[in-house]
Amino acid sequence: MKKISVVGGGISGLTIAYLLLNKMPELDVTVYEADNRPGGKIWTEQADGYLCERGANGFLDNKPMTLELCKSLGIEPVRSNENSKKRFILSGGKLNALPESPLSFIKSDLLSWGGKIRLIGELIAPKGPDDETVAAFITRRLGKEALEKLIDPMCSGIYAGDPYNMSMKSCFPRIKELEQEYGSLIKALIQIKKQRKNENVSAAPAGNLTSFYDGAQTITDALAQKIGERLRLGVPVQGISMENGRYQVHTANDTENADIVVMASPAYASSGMMKDMDTELSKILSDIPYPHVSVVCFGYKKEHLTHGLNGFGFLVPSIEKRRILGTLWDSSIFPNRASGETVLLRTMIGGAKHPEMKDYDDNKISDIAFEELRPLLGLKKDPDMLRVYRWEKAIPQYIPGHIDKLKMIDEHMKKYPGLYLTGNAYKGIGINDCVMSGYRIADEILDSIQE
Repeated sequence: MKKISVVGGGISGLTIAYLLLNKMPELDVTVYEADNRPGGKIWTEQADGYLCERGANGFLDNKPMTLELCKSLGIEPVRSNENSKKRFILSGGKLNALPESPLSFIKSDLLSWGGKIRLIGELIAPKGPDDETVAAFITRRLGKEALEKLIDPMCSGIYAGDPYNMSMKSCFPRIKELEQEYGSLIKALIQIKKQRKNENVSAAPAGNLTSFYDGAQTITDALAQKIGERLRLGVPVQGISMENGRYQVHTANDTENADIVVMASPAYASSGMMKDMDTELSKILSDIPYPHVSVVCFGYKKEHLTHGLNGFGFLVPSIEKRRILGTLWDSSIFPNRASGETVLLRTMIGGAKHPEMKDYDDNKISDIAFEELRPLLGLKKDPDMLRVYRWEKAIPQYIPGHIDKLKMIDEHMKKYPGLYLTGNAYKGIGINDCVMSGYRIADEILDSIQE
């Protein structure tokens, strides 16, 4: 039986190992995780009666494979409540509700009348080049005001990124496809609406935000439990090499041979492990940037806020000159995030537009978050609970040229049969993307074994 080594115990590596063992329990599979806990950036913490998410807080329920995985694991997802549909944008120093319909959009103050009229020009806007920045795409199609007030905060909220240095085709491929196919996003939505009749159609990702009663870590904990002793925690892989058609996985403790190796670690980590085996491939992987992001969780008694938290939260455009990227009202979205008359706020700070903040200490980061939140939410006193979670390398950035990087990676990988690269650095940053990639790779491995 072939020996399979999975490097990385985040959602990607755990999913692949579980799927392989679920189909063929007799397989010889080992998962190596450098940290002393599984889950990677999916990490839930109980803190003084609050349920804090250090990283990803859920997934959209519009992709069947993650729900299928949950069913297989015997865990029950929890969909966000109606509050999740009410989202806000900071504009002019105050929180403005994001319009939920064309009529409410026309009535809203988010865009000026000039900005709203400019949107009509989208019908005749020319197509752009194959790979362009998000900023270039949106400015050409919808105008600069729409970029600054609507799309810029969305880029910060999803990627912690800068639209002037993000690839439209890599970050929002569906929207780019609609332009190429229909020539106009408005025309595309009209045609798709006709095809689907009464369905609510949008170019943006659809679906309900979904997590678990005890937090996002539920899914990675369940995967780790199923994998059992095959998961080796606190065992960093220092390098990968190849000799006589087999791979060597080098750890601090020993070297183990493997027929198949799945690199499910972040791109920068995979780069370091592969530098001696393939210098060029290592360089390509190291060129995928990861900015710093901090997550600040505040716990408050409801009486100590004047703003009602009836919604998902808010995002912050760069033109507002703030340093926070946005705040989610976690206790308004999911159950069990706060108890009794308390609320949980989760603020993201840093990202690609604020690289200097990686050098700030926890006190400075929490002070910035508190000072910027206080006038917006009417915070009357210091929080009852405060946690600062730092990610020195947080979310991979798909910058212009990312598609070319993937092509070069694919060319290099042809030299290494039985070696796989996966994770959120390549074709999607979300939990759904990682799970879908996990299913694909597990199927490929099983097919190769059974040939």
